[in-house]
Amino acid sequence: MSLVKTFNFQLIPDPTGLLSVYETGKGVDFEIKRVYCLSRLEANSTRGYHAHKALRQVAVCLSGSCRFVLDDGKVRESVVLDSPGVGLQIESFIWREMHDFSDNCVLMVLASELYSESDYIRSYEDFLKEVGNAS
Repeated sequence: MSLVKTFNFQLIPDPTGLLSVYETGKGVDFEIKRVYCLSRLEANSTRGYHAHKALRQVAVCLSGSCRFVLDDGKVRESVVLDSPGVGLQIESFIWREMHDFSDNCVLMVLASELYSESDYIRSYEDFLKEVGNAS
């Protein structure tokens, strides 16, 4: 089973630009409680390096591109996001890393929960222990 689960959002082009639509129930199968964006990212920077216990997310690259690495403790997969019409679903207990940001990358994340530090697993070793116990 693949860790990389993507789906397409509605994109509506017109002569003045592109309207991208993100709605609960249309690709996003959870109530969106929080939205945040990462921008002005340095090309050689990396981010993420954590998992969540309960939080589910959908990542969308609104501009530019970046590469995600997803890991469930057994399998590691990589995917490049480079379209505002593609969402990457990231479930709980999936380790995530973000790499290879383009100069103009703007990454939006739709989250199922409000921010909670206690939901984070920030050590890969702790993550492996958590998913080992869940098996």
